[in-house]
Parts: sequence; C-alpha cells; structure tokens
Amino acid sequence: MLKITEAFTGIKKNVIVLSVVSFFTDISSEMLYPIVPIFLTSVLGAPMSVLGLIEGAAESAASILKAFSGWLSDRIAKRQPFVVWGYSLSSFAKPLLFFAYSWPLVLVSRLLDRVGKGLRTSARDAMIVDATDAPYIGKAFGFHRAMDTLGACIGPLIAILLLTILKENIRMVFLVAFIPAVLAVLTLIFFLKEVPPVHVNNKNYPRFNLNVFSPDFKAFLFASAIFAIGNSSDAFLIMRAKGLGLSVTMVILAYVLYNISYSALSAPFGSISDKIPRKNVMILGYAVFALVYVGFAMITHSAMIWPLFFVYGFYIAMTDGVGKALVSDMVPKEYVGTAMGLYHFVLGIFAFFASLIAGLLWTHIGAPAPFYYGAAMSAVSCLAFAFLIRGR
Repeated sequence: MLKITEAFTGIKKNVIVLSVVSFFTDISSEMLYPIVPIFLTSVLGAPMSVLGLIEGAAESAASILKAFSGWLSDRIAKRQPFVVWGYSLSSFAKPLLFFAYSWPLVLVSRLLDRVGKGLRTSARDAMIVDATDAPYIGKAFGFHRAMDTLGACIGPLIAILLLTILKENIRMVFLVAFIPAVLAVLTLIFFLKEVPPVHVNNKNYPRFNLNVFSPDFKAFLFASAIFAIGNSSDAFLIMRAKGLGLSVTMVILAYVLYNISYSALSAPFGSISDKIPRKNVMILGYAVFALVYVGFAMITHSAMIWPLFFVYGFYIAMTDGVGKALVSDMVPKEYVGTAMGLYHFVLGIFAFFASLIAGLLWTHIGAPAPFYYGAAMSAVSCLAFAFLIRGR
C-alpha cells in the first residue's frame, strides 16, 4: 500500500484528470491509427506518397496551432477552453472516416483531428506544469504519458476484436471509436478545474518572440528540429511490417507491443529525469531511435518486427515526457505555455517534411531508404544535444 501511495506522490488532481482523458482519447485514436494506413493504401488504393502527404499535412496543421494556442493560453491566463475544445474537435473528426471512399476525405478527417490536437496540447502540458510542484515535473509528465499509452495499448486490441467480430469491416471500427472519444470530453467537462497560471507581472504579458528565451532553450529547439526532420509518421513502420508479410491483426499486435513497452517505461524514465540531467535521458532515447530505424531498414524477415517494435517503445518513453519537462526547466513559469507551443511547433512542422520526404524516398528509392534517413538525422541530433545544450 505504501508503494502505491508513493507512486502518486506529487501527482495532483488535474494531472490525474488529464491523464484519464488521454487514456480514453488514446483508446479511440489508437483503435484507428494502425488501420488507417492499411485502409488508405489497400482499400482506397492510395500510394505511399499520398500517405506521407496526409500525415505530414495533418502534423503541420497541428504544429501551427500548438504554437499559437500555447502563447494565447499564457496571454489570457486560461488553459481549459483550449483543452476542452481541442479534445472535442478531435472526437468529432473520427466518424468522418466511415464516409471516406477516396483519400481526400481521409485527409479532412486527419486535419480536423490534428487541429484539435494542436488546440489542446500546449495548453494541456502547461496545465500539468501549473498543477505540479517543481521536484515532480518529470514524474507528472511520465505518469500522464503512461496513462496515455495504456489507452494506446487497449485501443488496438479493441480494434482487433471488432475486426474479428465484424469480419474485417474497417468502416464500423471508425464509428465505434467515437464512444471513448466522447467519454474523454465528458471527463473534462465534469472533472477538470481551471487553475489560472501565475504571471510575475500581469501587465507584462508573454510575447510570441524567441528573444525572450535563453540560449539553451533555442539550442534545444534547434537540436529537436534536427531530430524531427527525420522522424516520419509511425504509419511507415506499420506499412514496413505489413510489407514484410504480417497480417493486419499481427501488425496491430506488433504496434500494441510498442505501446506496452513505452507505457510501462514512461513513468520510470520521467522519475529518473528528475534525478539526473534530462538531456542525457533524451540523448539515450534518440540513440535508441537511430538503432531501431537502422533495424527497420535492414530487416528481411518478419520475425524481427516484434523486438524492433518493443525496443522502439524505449525511445518514446525516454523523450516524450522528458522533453516537456526539460522545456519547463528552461523557461520562466509565465512563459511555459508559449514555450511548450514553440517546442510542439518545431517537432510538428519538421515532421511534415519528414513524412513527405519518407513517402518520396519509399516510392522512388525503396522501403529501407526513409529508415536510413531517419537514423542519420537522429544521430546528428544526439551530437547537437551533447555539445550545444548545457546542464539539464
């Protein structure tokens, strides 16, 4: 009992509520994520270049809004409206896939879903910082990521069950995914409580300007951009597994294995980053990413998909929550929403180019090409983190 109590030490109510919301949202999203690329290419007949375009455009739309919504949530000292409306918009985007008989409507659905993510993410992350005492920031983000990923483990398993019951009627899965998405929004409406961010001087509102941030934060954004331009959508990993002969069910199960590993490890790595320099945890995570991508490039037998997906979970556990905690270390608290927005903007806007490049490399050179490219960018990012960012 004591160990259970200790596990929640420093985790406040709003963090728990936001984590439960992410749990339901990821059940919904991850019911769809591993099957949408297959639906797009196998059912609708779209080429891999279109998959890259859709994923890239969706992430780009989200990125622009993440930057703006983070700054605006600092500017008006309110986070909750962005969180509620963002999750709501993503929820209503999902059933649109049921009506898709050509790829443009898939693009519309993905854009709406990512616009919702763009509205909510920076404000939500800032809300976690607002609710958490400084010694527990890494732990709070790790806990949130663990709950998020637990939903990501359950969602694909529900999709497999539904596909079995519905005789692989993918369109019906799109409708059922709306249910947990609605549960997430209702949880927000009834349980989330706004805690106004504290500004040092309410007349000195945060400016959307890089000049107010430290050289370390700018170096962090630069190193993150290098990584992001090689970090294409996970849809390419899914299609690589499918191309090596795994069935739809086996592809989804391999993706679940990835979610299990990073769900189990996110909270521990978040806590570790509270005790040692966070940048060291980030470097290790990006090194794991590079090795896994080389593995996906070189693989010739489907049996190797399983350990690669499992180890891939280590990368996200070491970098997602830890990266956000590192942002909070580098900026004044009154600018945390703006800083989170800039961080997400950099990751997402370069992810657009990463997915577009990956789709073109796959189409014109071959399936291994985007993975060699991603591994190279990750290796360069490790060097940038090591030599450009001081201290934490």
